[in-house]
Amino acid sequence: PLELQIWMFLAFGVAFAIKVPMFPFHTWLPDAHVEAPTAGSVMLASVMLKLGTYGFLRFNLPITPDASHAFAPVILALSLIAIIWGSYMALVQTDLKKLVAYSSVGHMGFVTMGMFVFNPEGIEGAILQMVNHGITTGALFLCVGMIYERTHSRLISDCSGLRMTVPVYVTLLTIFSFASFGLPGTNSFVGEFMVLVGTFKYYLPTGAVAICGVVLTVAYMLWMLQRVVWGESTRKEDVVVTDLNGREIATLMPLLVLVFWIGFNPEPFLVRMRASVEHLLTEVSTARGVKNIEGLNDAVLLPRTAQHDPLANIAKVSRITPADSPRIALSNL
Repeated sequence: PLELQIWMFLAFGVAFAIKVPMFPFHTWLPDAHVEAPTAGSVMLASVMLKLGTYGFLRFNLPITPDASHAFAPVILALSLIAIIWGSYMALVQTDLKKLVAYSSVGHMGFVTMGMFVFNPEGIEGAILQMVNHGITTGALFLCVGMIYERTHSRLISDCSGLRMTVPVYVTLLTIFSFASFGLPGTNSFVGEFMVLVGTFKYYLPTGAVAICGVVLTVAYMLWMLQRVVWGESTRKEDVVVTDLNGREIATLMPLLVLVFWIGFNPEPFLVRMRASVEHLLTEVSTARGVKNIEGLNDAVLLPRTAQHDPLANIAKVSRITPADSPRIALSNL
């Protein structure tokens, strides 16, 4: 029954929302990152946050499909708030680690948004973005930890003017920052693009607002780089900043390879999740009140060949009108 599904969705969903974290349950994350050591922040960003989004995919969507459709507008609204709010808070930070922490709130907003648009592009993009966030944000936390070991400060003003003294560090920090806001050719571009395509197909205004979050992400990352890389140094003369050593470079190299590997060739990653996504969408399509929407079964059961290009010619996959799913599901309440 729908009433039981609603209670189950809320019971699971609130716990998972805290873990993601979704707005308004996000307030613990920046403080946790600031207090955690570098290894703890990397583990938190790369693995632990994904337990929440995995929970939505593994439990909420297949077990409570009717309630998932009914709550989709709420989840999308909270995801948009997380994207905009997280980006805005990152834009005004003076602490480098807290800036990266708030960026996680915005990035995970894209993940939850992609999961609740109920089409292949959105869910595949969300899963890929879970991987991408672990790579790029984990790398950024490593970069913050490496510069903290040299300056003993996380303030952006104390880490400014690095372009001449640590060129290797600056190069890697710039690449991972560009990957974080989704520069074409990097891993996050593929995931965010697929989520946005799925969102535009589901409901155009939601995708339009999400684009504003992308712009804000570019703004705070470039603003951070402008101060850290090209800003005037305010460090004390006795603080000597040395470039990365071989061990630190070796730590970041695998992440650098993944940034460009997924950015230029995401298909090996997408093809592994495709069958599972189609099975999940088949389960969600049997939800009461949405199973009779014209074209829905074709949308989720359409064969997806290995040659399918996730970045082009995907508008024909679904014939669902943007407002059908939330409107019809909510009519059962």
